[in-house]
Amino acid sequence: MTEYQEDQYLDCKGLSCPLPILKTKKIMDTMNTGELLKMVSTDPGAINDMQAFTRRTGHELLESISEGGDYIFFVRKT
Repeated sequence: MTEYQEDQYLDCKGLSCPLPILKTKKIMDTMNTGELLKMVSTDPGAINDMQAFTRRTGHELLESISEGGDYIFFVRKT
């Protein structure tokens, strides 16, 4: 795992689809270009959802990690 210095942290643990992506979109809309978001979810569906979200929006999914039941995503705003 690469070490990242996130600008924003979003805890979506316990939330199920589509809430993690909706909350991610809402916070990304407030961020500046180039800033980094760390989003943590417990919903396994977030893996496919985040890939689709970043493809659709053009934001850069730097890394996604599965760790002890958590799904951790690092997304750079473009």
